Amino acid sequence: MNEKEKYQFETKAIHAGYESKHHFDSLAPPIYQTSTFTFSSIEQGANRFSGAEDGYVYSRLSNPTVTILEERMAQLEEGEAALAFGSGMAAVSAVLIGLTKAGDHILCSKGVYGCTFGLLEMLEEKYQIHHSFSNLETEEEILAAIREDTACIYIETPINPTMTLVDLELVTSIAKQKGIPVVVDNTFSTPYLQQPLKLGCDLVIHSATKFIGGHGDVVAGIVVGNEEVISVLRKTTQKDIGGILSPFDAWLLLRGLKTLAVRIDRHCENAEHIAKQLSLHPKVKAVYYPGDKKSTAYSLMQKQMRKGGGLLSFEVKGGYEETVKVVNQLKLISIAVSLGDAETLIQHPASMTHAVVPEEARKEMGISNELLRLSVGLEAWEDIMRDLQQALDSI
Repeated sequence: MNEKEKYQFETKAIHAGYESKHHFDSLAPPIYQTSTFTFSSIEQGANRFSGAEDGYVYSRLSNPTVTILEERMAQLEEGEAALAFGSGMAAVSAVLIGLTKAGDHILCSKGVYGCTFGLLEMLEEKYQIHHSFSNLETEEEILAAIREDTACIYIETPINPTMTLVDLELVTSIAKQKGIPVVVDNTFSTPYLQQPLKLGCDLVIHSATKFIGGHGDVVAGIVVGNEEVISVLRKTTQKDIGGILSPFDAWLLLRGLKTLAVRIDRHCENAEHIAKQLSLHPKVKAVYYPGDKKSTAYSLMQKQMRKGGGLLSFEVKGGYEETVKVVNQLKLISIAVSLGDAETLIQHPASMTHAVVPEEARKEMGISNELLRLSVGLEAWEDIMRDLQQALDSI
């Protein structure tokens, strides 16, 4: 372990993976905006293509700015290596395609992002890669859900958008007995709040578009895991499908990472206030937030997360029409499907992010027509709550 790997999280988020002396003493990492790299000789080119010599060849394969980001994310997640992609779904696709073959089975947490659900359906329809969902709450339930052909277990925790938590140590303890890799979408938590690899998981995925970037100006994905698996994904799935990250977008993510810890602290602080206030409002049926001390998920949150996170969901009393009226009445809060930005965002999962999921499946996931997901931003929490208050009071 080198000196930088001993640093605390906040320090790694600013310094890991970068040595200014190797980049003309530039304090900020340079943007290597190039598609290809030159060789001093045919022999050098041949050696780089064969892997006999380290070096850059072509930016679809690797790029210095992207490498800095990958090394930093690997250290933040306590992993051996990382791989950057052009979107979160490019990362999800690469992992699920890389870990499976025709006839295999993917076991999923009961609730996944709508586009992940769409990908699973496509894999089943076109390539006979099957999937099923489970609450993964007990050893008996997990063992019953695992099949002979289960190639991987795919988990969101907190689950989008119900904020349900999955006990990662429980799942991984059983998966290891069966030799099944566990993949975790860690987008909602970031490595600052949760580090699944330290809990025994094999691969971590991020939609870096969200909290990692933090400013709503980049679309990207990250996968972190052990060196062997990441190397295979780099040389096969990513190289051949081509879902790469641009150098400029990598630079934006590096800039966002520098403030990740302080931003997440503020997101969490605001979310805690909002969750408490919403639970007291007469027009709110239920609030779902892992950081709520009254929540059944609170003890598990304390076990595997630093704090409850910057997202919460709540159900409006009444029906769909009342829910629509609340959202349309908002003035400060923006209606948008992303999350993790400085701005507070709200969306209606049943008609937006999870619209692709059939209604019956949505109900099984706990996604009602009255459910709203709130990505709590960095504004003064009092202003956020005032906007929610006036909207709820309108119904």
